[in-house]
Amino acid sequence: MLKPVTSALASQDDVIPRTPPLNYEAEQALLGAILMNNRALERVGEFLQAEHFADPVHGRIYAACQLLASRNQIANPVTLKTFLASDTGLQELGGDAYLAQLAASAATIINAEDYGRLVFDLHLRRELIAVGEDMVNDAFETDVDSDAKGQIETAEKKLFDLATAGQSDGGLKEFRHALLEAITQAEEAHKREGKLSGVTTGLRDLDQKLGGLHSSDLLILAGRPSMGKTALATNIAFNAAKAFRMEELPDGEKKVVDGALVAFFSLEMSAEQLATRILADRAEIPSNKIRQGELTHEEFERLVIASQELHQLPLYIDDTPALSVSAVRTRSRRLARTHGLGMVVIDYLQLLAGTTGKRVENRVQEISDITRSLKALAKELNIPVLALSQLSRQVESREDKRPLLSDLRESGSIEQDADVVMFVFREQYYLERAEPGRRPEESEEKFNTRYADWQKRCSEVFNTAEAIIAKQRHGPVGSVRLFFDGQYTRFGDLDNWHGTETPTE
Repeated sequence: MLKPVTSALASQDDVIPRTPPLNYEAEQALLGAILMNNRALERVGEFLQAEHFADPVHGRIYAACQLLASRNQIANPVTLKTFLASDTGLQELGGDAYLAQLAASAATIINAEDYGRLVFDLHLRRELIAVGEDMVNDAFETDVDSDAKGQIETAEKKLFDLATAGQSDGGLKEFRHALLEAITQAEEAHKREGKLSGVTTGLRDLDQKLGGLHSSDLLILAGRPSMGKTALATNIAFNAAKAFRMEELPDGEKKVVDGALVAFFSLEMSAEQLATRILADRAEIPSNKIRQGELTHEEFERLVIASQELHQLPLYIDDTPALSVSAVRTRSRRLARTHGLGMVVIDYLQLLAGTTGKRVENRVQEISDITRSLKALAKELNIPVLALSQLSRQVESREDKRPLLSDLRESGSIEQDADVVMFVFREQYYLERAEPGRRPEESEEKFNTRYADWQKRCSEVFNTAEAIIAKQRHGPVGSVRLFFDGQYTRFGDLDNWHGTETPTE
């Protein structure tokens, strides 16, 4: 027999109502300080907005003060009288008399910022309560289009938006401060072995061209399928994580001096597939043999040794499919807060979803929103963000298959927002699929000559690739030739001297 259900909740008579956190006196004191001396707005105007006031009337008075100040007019009880004459809420509080009362209860301009911070802090607390209530209400609703994980990501985004709201660390800074930061970066680059000012890619010639991957930069690595985009990005991520090194400063604070802790968001491949690629490279075993288990005893031992070497690698992989750009920002922020983050890699751009809950007209606008968000993430965390991108099919219709900036798929904003745009190109891929056949009425001698030219060209580009830097805000554009071994999905430096003992001048 079923037992009667008893509610563990207290009856409504036992519930003690709680008012949201607010402080009308602090709001009045701040408004009084502004009315008595408009310079108080300079202390709070950067982080405090009208909607942060608990009393809507106070918010409208503050907004009117901001409007007058923007017009270089004085905001006081006399000038505000005209702007707020039709405000019924203010009239209920006393109208002109209430404005005079605010001015009489003024705090000093020195205390204005403290009162402003208190008003803003109480606003954040009320918003936290609202976020908590929304979380509870959303969790009770069973919507087919919104699963629990999506609700968690939405809640995380709201919390992080609250955490970063009202920050005034940016703003104008004196040139001498920016100059000191530039000198510090140059000094650090000079001390490094590779003379880099950014995160190393592990590829000598590419590092020389780029100067490493710079903080706050959005870098786009694009290419057609089978060109090796993911392989190159994985190699760069591995090399940056492998080079990661920290040192302790005299004051006890730890500082990254080389490499980076890397977050790799893989929307196309699983974490196991990426790990297999890195293992194949380090153990020098073809990745297909690892997947199929066709390993000799000696190869398996090499695999175990390589896995032990990679065990402590500061590389984090997120293989969640159909990830939104807001989720990428949320998870990157979380990793930066808990472990420190030096670089983000995204494979690839077109598989990202736009901002959750934001309506867009078309895919082009969504891609534009995604690239802007990734650039904002790079600046916010002060790290390089490397995002892979697909290219349009128009590349295939040209005789010269080398990509151009106009080939970037779906949006020109990718080119605009990116600090660096690179293309990976392997001519070997196209040549192998263009083996010449004998034409009708073509002599055997002419065909053999043409076939020999094709073989020669194939041998020249065998196991090579090009990293074409089509845009770079900090340096020159151009092409860098790289070694590529498809067997191990490995990119490396190419010996430009082709085996000669000393390089020619």
